[in-house]
Amino acid sequence: MLFDIRTIVGGLLGIYGVILIVVGAVDHSAADLQRSGGWNTNLWTGIVMAVLAAGFLIWVRLRPTQVPQHTESGGPAE
Repeated sequence: MLFDIRTIVGGLLGIYGVILIVVGAVDHSAADLQRSGGWNTNLWTGIVMAVLAAGFLIWVRLRPTQVPQHTESGGPAE
């Protein structure tokens, strides 16, 4: 499970999402809000990234990677 690409992508999205949530909650000014049309883009982008990260990590838990078993002849088992 550690080397599954979904785990890596979910972890990175989660880390970046948390960073953006903190930055959006702490460091936003009226000038930033005016430039973005009234949206706190760091906060909303961070929330979306955190939700996607949770989706990836839930996907890994619900559908783990299946490693095919091989017979002694070298072919896949049936």
